[in-house]
Formats: sequence, structure tokens, C-alpha cells
Amino acid sequence: MSTITTISSTHFIALAGGLFAIGMIGAIMRRNAIVVLMCVELMLNAANLLFLTYAKQYGDVGGHVLALFVIAIAAAEAAVGLAIIIGVFRTKQTLDINELDSLREDV
Repeated sequence: MSTITTISSTHFIALAGGLFAIGMIGAIMRRNAIVVLMCVELMLNAANLLFLTYAKQYGDVGGHVLALFVIAIAAAEAAVGLAIIIGVFRTKQTLDINELDSLREDV
């Protein structure tokens, strides 16, 4: 017979910490602008997981409101970030963030 174990808040906190660490390492190590944006999204989702975990633990809806705001900010960040990346790619022909030291077009 198998036993069912419950998932506690500690499990969610550890998962959020792991997701945030993966996102942070990816944002620091990678040089592709799109991958860096995806890593930032991963870090924002880790923050959402923490907000919802503490909201459930303390029975407060404030964490849900904060998570909703983070989702809205992440959507705006993705839209604006991808628009900037497309604009830069059209002028520079690269997505390598090491080569994107200025937004001014080289003459």
C-alpha cells in the first residue's frame, strides 16, 4: 500500500528558489537577448510561486493580487522587450548582447 505525502510550503519555496536560480544563472551566462528575456520571465514566475505560496499559508489574498500584477508586468515586459529586440536586430543583424553596446546606429 502506498502512502500519500502532502506537499508543504517548504517544497514550493525550494522549487521557487531553484527556478529563480536557474533563471538568474541563465540570464548571467547566456548572451542571446531572447534567452535572457526568457530567463527573466522564469525569475518572475518564481516570484509568483512564492507570492502564492505565502498567500495560501497565511490565508491572505494579497499574494494573489501581487501575483496578478507580476503577470501583467511580465506580459508588458515581454511585448516591449521583443519589440526592442526586433528593432535592434533589423539594424545590427545580431542578437548577441555583448555586441549591443549602444542603441545608436553606427555610421
